[in-house]
Amino acid sequence: MNPILLTDGYKVDHRRQYPMGTSLVYSNWTPRKSRIQNVDEVVFFGLQYFIKKYILEDFQTHFFSKPKEEVTQKYARRINNYLGENQVGVKHIEALHDLGYIPMVFKALPEGATVPVRIPMFTMYNTLPDFFWLTNYFETLLSAVVWLPCNSATIAKQYRKVLDKYAEETSSVPEFVDWQAHDFSMRGMAGIEAAVSSAAGHLLSFTGTDTIPAIEFLEEYYNADSDEELIGGSVAATEHSVMCMGTTEGEYDTFKRLICEVYPKGIVSIVSDTWNLWKVLTDYLPRLKDEIVNREGKVVIRPDSGDPVHILCGNPNGKTDEERKGVVALLWEIFGGTVNEKGYKELIPQIGAIYGDSITIDRATQICEMLKEKGYASTNVVLGIGSFTYQYNTRDTFGFAMKATYGEVNGEGRAIFKDPITDDGTKKSAKGLIKIERENEKYKLVDEVSWEEERTGELQEVFRDGKLLINHSLKDIRKRMR
Repeated sequence: MNPILLTDGYKVDHRRQYPMGTSLVYSNWTPRKSRIQNVDEVVFFGLQYFIKKYILEDFQTHFFSKPKEEVTQKYARRINNYLGENQVGVKHIEALHDLGYIPMVFKALPEGATVPVRIPMFTMYNTLPDFFWLTNYFETLLSAVVWLPCNSATIAKQYRKVLDKYAEETSSVPEFVDWQAHDFSMRGMAGIEAAVSSAAGHLLSFTGTDTIPAIEFLEEYYNADSDEELIGGSVAATEHSVMCMGTTEGEYDTFKRLICEVYPKGIVSIVSDTWNLWKVLTDYLPRLKDEIVNREGKVVIRPDSGDPVHILCGNPNGKTDEERKGVVALLWEIFGGTVNEKGYKELIPQIGAIYGDSITIDRATQICEMLKEKGYASTNVVLGIGSFTYQYNTRDTFGFAMKATYGEVNGEGRAIFKDPITDDGTKKSAKGLIKIERENEKYKLVDEVSWEEERTGELQEVFRDGKLLINHSLKDIRKRMR
């Protein structure tokens, strides 16, 4: 689609609504509040993708490289059919096509930075007076693309904090946390772009993912190279159709064939609650103990039905002994392991568990805490993170908004702002030109500055007049995140 049409309908005629003589519009992108308890900082991620994909690739392919008459005719047809015959016109579209590039500046904090709520992550403004209308014209497209990877990167970082804390306290392999939260969200996201950009946000904190195209995304837009670095990975794993096809009566044989014949070495994850999880743990696995112990690699038992905390750690009110013990304790009874220097039990390397459904940050914390209370290292389990975590969010999760704070009319600057009397202060914007400073290792907003001051501070030009000026790599972003 012609990206000039990727906008809200009311945007197309704002050009004529600004005061006569308007020559510059200066706006910023800010997370204004947090709806997640105890989270007051947001990870900045996704602007480089937006610039490369839409400002550079799509505008070049679907706008600048198309014949001007074709572009303007289609634009006029769409707008006239949509708004009725009106005076929006096409001369400004023709002028942009003649120019051949997007005359804008984006100034941003480094991607992967953790930014306090109410601190702008980036600013943008037009560089040529005739294109003042472009700045906020981009708001819709920019917002639709950028808030989700910021959200998911922020939420993934919260998981990382939880898992790092408990691994530090209970495990001899804290580096395993890289793999301990595995992204299973793709099928539940609102379309492929949402799935991929969200999964890329997850991969800033972890390496486990089943969203294969997120690896391509990070190679294409963030200078990653899967030949040279671990972007994301997974393991061989079954699903319920595989287990069902082996029949209820043949389930033991299915386990044995998978472990001994199909995957005689390496990691294999086997969904284990198609029918009776407790039978798998108390019947099949003891019978397969020698085969598992002598394998070169790990068998991972995967339940994904019921309460994850109770299934993994045991339910004190369970009806059976197995329910009261839970998966980890039952695996310990069968296979044993070692007690590490911190005093916590770690299963032998050939066996493990993953819970692949209904995980939240609270449940992840409960699982780690209960394992700790029972004397087990947190790294005995992997947690599958799905769309319940990454899709049950909106732009309002962190109150993202793009607002104009400065403009120039007839050559004179105007510091503008928004501060609704009926609001609680959330929607109050900065005022005028801004800069971001570092104070006590935190970003700090300074508004109503001069152009000279605006050119200083932490915001760096990443794009100007059709050229990308800073090109972040996944490696650098991960380092910044951690």
